[in-house]
Amino acid sequence: MKKTAWQPLPEPFNEDFRYFLVVVWRHLQLPDPTPVQLDIAEYMQDGPSRRIVEAFRGVGKSWMAAAYTLWLLRNDPQKKIMVVSASKVRADDFAQFCLRLIREMPLLQCLDPDRDDQRSASNRFDVRPAIPDQSPSVKSVGVFGQLTGSRADLILADDTEVPNTSWTVSMREKLIACVGEFNAILKPGGEIMMLGTPQTEESIYNKLRMRGYDCRIWPARYPKNPAKYGDCLAPMILEACKDSANQPTDPGRFSDLDLLEREASYGRSQFTLQFQLDTSLSDLMRFPLRVQDLVVLEVDDHAPEKVVWSSGAEYRITDLPSVGFSGDYYHRPAFIHGEWLELDGCVMFVDPSGKGSDETAYAIVGQLNGNLYVLEVGAYAEGYTDVVLEGLAKAAKRRNVNLILLEDQFGQGMLQSLLQPFLREHHPCTIEPVRSNVQKERRIINALEPVMNQHRLVINRSVIEQDSRGRDDESVETSLAYQLFHQLTHITVEPKCLQHDDRLDALAGAIQYWNESLAIDEDRAIKERQAELWDLELEAYMGNLEGALDAKVLGIPLDQLGRSDAEEWIQLAGR
Repeated sequence: MKKTAWQPLPEPFNEDFRYFLVVVWRHLQLPDPTPVQLDIAEYMQDGPSRRIVEAFRGVGKSWMAAAYTLWLLRNDPQKKIMVVSASKVRADDFAQFCLRLIREMPLLQCLDPDRDDQRSASNRFDVRPAIPDQSPSVKSVGVFGQLTGSRADLILADDTEVPNTSWTVSMREKLIACVGEFNAILKPGGEIMMLGTPQTEESIYNKLRMRGYDCRIWPARYPKNPAKYGDCLAPMILEACKDSANQPTDPGRFSDLDLLEREASYGRSQFTLQFQLDTSLSDLMRFPLRVQDLVVLEVDDHAPEKVVWSSGAEYRITDLPSVGFSGDYYHRPAFIHGEWLELDGCVMFVDPSGKGSDETAYAIVGQLNGNLYVLEVGAYAEGYTDVVLEGLAKAAKRRNVNLILLEDQFGQGMLQSLLQPFLREHHPCTIEPVRSNVQKERRIINALEPVMNQHRLVINRSVIEQDSRGRDDESVETSLAYQLFHQLTHITVEPKCLQHDDRLDALAGAIQYWNESLAIDEDRAIKERQAELWDLELEAYMGNLEGALDAKVLGIPLDQLGRSDAEEWIQLAGR
């Protein structure tokens, strides 16, 4: 097929990207662009040289950006554009979409690369009128890939912040460093345009604003409190907020009913981020629980008499993934003191699965000298099957649990009846149902916050490692919602603030049981034990060596062990 020669676009298509966007949309057999889409298109064309387009999911940012790329090349075939996405595959799909439009749209066929003399691969290609250059007209790369080696007039970063690149503190730091490399690639007078939707309350888009980027935000609903967005809210949205608060901004794409369904599906916090683009939740006072207040130490059935926490950087654990906020890292003990003693007790709290995608979660927590030791946390998605019930019984046996607490959600005791036969087979122990009428989120925070603020909650490293793995069949977004420590760092007092809270609820239930024991002071307990050992030494010195040894070995207070009763205690212990 003979290629048409390049000619400048006629007016008004060459001066106003919005006219060109309408042509592309009609070629793709889409409805004409909505007012919100046209407003975004205008900002893409006329915004500052470093700009961020934040718009709700589903508005068509990527398709509009592809059309904008082609409009630039149609006006000036010598432009060099680098497309950067979270993954190489996603960036390649963007470039391939552009190449397909070039070959299909009559208005763009003059840009179709010469396959004999020009680059024409889907991930890097030249447009036909471009003069030879080391840099292709369009190049696609992943944000963590090989960014250097080419120069660009426009770096178009499309959805670089996704769960896979931003779900931990270290990932966000790495991402912001990679975005900083854009300046080394940009030609003099070049532009950087970021497109995306915040994935976390600590979105990199907020940090880029502090580095001089201009930001324009189009939420899915007119916000009730536009002041939250500072000066970033799109003027057309800001003007309509007073009369249309909480109404859809783009009803042609998402009706009010559709947004309500999405809010129920995503959960309030994720909907607020990805559809309302409201990252004001980053006010850390709303998130009272931090992993930096935990002590990470692997214990089994024995633990040290005293554990001392420190916030010093030298005690920070950097090889464990933290799903909290910036600067929130796990810490190992500054030092441990005294002997390793057997735990005073061990309880297991089970939170039965409710409806839908809820899990049956359990947490096993031991106690010594007022410190609580999280030995194991797990969950099952299979309901009340034999595999689940046997797994709970074996976990109780593995940790030598003394008491199992079952959250009796409906007062029917069904799980207790189902679990008892498996416990009789593997690990007979007491079962107690528990109920609570307090709002769940407040109950969880009230149970955890005092213990964590006093640094008396010690977590097995294996618990964190297991929690971070997730299941192979889950996406990162889904896996995060089920992770214990993501739930812990993202809970607020607002009802239903978490999509899933089963594991955190189980942990809080076990800790609540032990809260009365936290009145025990470590130093006082150590002194009492030292006094007890002194009494044993004194008794041995006074001639009762056998009785002192019996008390020491059997762990029975000396005043409860008469000389004539030693053999009886030994026989009881032997049983």
